[in-house]
Amino acid sequence: MTPEELEKRTKAGQAPALIDVRSGFEFASGHISGAVHAPLVNVLKAVQAASTAKPDLLVIVCEHGPRAQLAKGLLRWHGYKNTELLDGHMDQWRRSGRPVKKDL
Repeated sequence: MTPEELEKRTKAGQAPALIDVRSGFEFASGHISGAVHAPLVNVLKAVQAASTAKPDLLVIVCEHGPRAQLAKGLLRWHGYKNTELLDGHMDQWRRSGRPVKKDL
């Protein structure tokens, strides 16, 4: 999913579940508003705790892509088939000047 599409859906009140698989420090230093923090080792637990139904769209975010790819594979293996990666990941989101929420 492109950052533009995510922003458009969010503004329209149709934001998909956004799963951020980065570390706690990375997440706290700046994440997309509404994202669920789900470090890769806890991604299944976090998705289940968020009560996300398996058919729901999940958009997975990491800093550059590798962890998001692993999370996508793991979630698909567990029945979450409607998964997408954020194009350009957080790196592009931040560089494009889009808003981030900080917990520091």
